[in-house]
Amino acid sequence: MLDYRIHTFLKVCETLNYTLAAKQLHITQPAVSQHIHYLEEEYETTLFVYSNKQLSLTHSGKILRKYLMTMQNDEKNIKKEIKSHEGMIETLSIGVTMTIGEYAIVDRLADFIKHHPEMNLHLHYGNTAELLKLLDQGKIHMAIVEGNYPKEKYSHKKYSTEDYIAVCAASHEFKNIPHTLHDLLDERLLVREQGSGTRHILQESLNVRGLSISDFMHYTQIENMHTIISLLKKDCGISFMYKTAVKEELQKGILKEIELDDFKLQHNFEFIWEKDSLFTDKYISISEEFLHNTLE
Repeated sequence: MLDYRIHTFLKVCETLNYTLAAKQLHITQPAVSQHIHYLEEEYETTLFVYSNKQLSLTHSGKILRKYLMTMQNDEKNIKKEIKSHEGMIETLSIGVTMTIGEYAIVDRLADFIKHHPEMNLHLHYGNTAELLKLLDQGKIHMAIVEGNYPKEKYSHKKYSTEDYIAVCAASHEFKNIPHTLHDLLDERLLVREQGSGTRHILQESLNVRGLSISDFMHYTQIENMHTIISLLKKDCGISFMYKTAVKEELQKGILKEIELDDFKLQHNFEFIWEKDSLFTDKYISISEEFLHNTLE
């Protein structure tokens, strides 16, 4: 059981306000100050500083928060596991991005469920940014993400390597045959929302070439991959996505890959979980089981 002063520290990290933290914890503000002072003496460092009347974490405070958040989430998982074993039912919560959840995990997930009939499984959908937040809050145990993330904050294991391509309707006609990304700027771009891994990878690829999404003459932002693919089929624009998401449409000749001389990209889908978690061995075992199923 974590020390009550640790809960106070994490609440102040969340609110960055002693008064608000005290209110939410149902204790006095002086008590909050005493708890923080105790931890600062214990770790022989300053955890918070005021700048322009705004409370912020010091570098030491950020390090402590990182480890204590992991400890807090581990404690929650320990309680859940104890309860699940008492009832002989274990629950596993996995977060997946839209592309992975819809197009890259169903067969492996089915195998996992069949091999573990004793387990309850919660599958959470969200973009990469949303899944990282759920992981930090201890609301999911693991996630499989497609976008970039701060690797120093999470343990990770590769799930697969996927081609990332430009795509349009098979019937789409270009004014001039495109050879580079610059040649596509007159097209309508169908793009995912901010926070999506699919969008972030496109943004980075454009940035390397001095471009951005706003350089396209027209673009439509859509928060659902199915809708983007449906609009591509109706020849409403072009898009960039993982090839696995349109594998069937490409094979049937409904959509086609836009071959570009300056755009050959692959990216990893990865399992991630909290770094230094007590459950790391368990998460590695689960990820390896999924990987084994991909080879069958």
